[in-house]
Amino acid sequence: MRKGASIIRIFAIGDLHLSFGVNKPMSVFGDLWNDYEKKLEYHWRTLVHDDDLVIIAGDISWAMRDAEVEPDLSFIRALPGEKILLRGNHDYWWGTRKKVQQLAGPGFHVLHNNALAFSGVTFVGTRGWELPESSRYVVIEDEGIYLREVERLRLSLNEGKKSGQPLFAVMHYPPLLNAEHRSGFAALLEEYGVHTCVYGHLHGQAHQSRVEGLVRHVNYHLVSSDFLAFTPLEIPFSH
Repeated sequence: MRKGASIIRIFAIGDLHLSFGVNKPMSVFGDLWNDYEKKLEYHWRTLVHDDDLVIIAGDISWAMRDAEVEPDLSFIRALPGEKILLRGNHDYWWGTRKKVQQLAGPGFHVLHNNALAFSGVTFVGTRGWELPESSRYVVIEDEGIYLREVERLRLSLNEGKKSGQPLFAVMHYPPLLNAEHRSGFAALLEEYGVHTCVYGHLHGQAHQSRVEGLVRHVNYHLVSSDFLAFTPLEIPFSH
């Protein structure tokens, strides 16, 4: 667990899907994605100050290799604020925590099998996976990954609770299907008294299935970039 300075405000956004180093135009997914990098930069610079923190909740880049991801990290590096990086299902360039930290450099904090303690708040989390109750879940393919991700969240929470501070969870996949659902992820968030959880992964029509607001004492926020119109969301948090 690292110790960090105090932060003024917390923002979150996921699913940047940057592709400055590869040919992967997001415009094929609809007009909303036209010039999305410019929209993202404009809104980010308008809202975020250098002493704020921005959580990037996975699917950061379409890159496959170190050289391909560097232009995307450089784009993020030039934007204001400290940044927390979490892996998404499309972050194929991602390696060990140490390697990602070396690629990203100063001003970035990698959330991967660990916890990140700032003054007043501690961040925990994991990528997550398809949930067993989902129609997309195939036991033979998904169960092992799901159980591993649940355990990774538990390890992160165990590390985070040592700080004695309020816990803020970051995931890429949604941790629950609806307000009545209680997955292994949601059960852990509740057990450890997590205050807030942000997540991404949902796009287009899937936004309609999102879980927002207070569910069994945990505040949930969907932060997929297209859902937020490429505008980092300030997360209210008492710390």
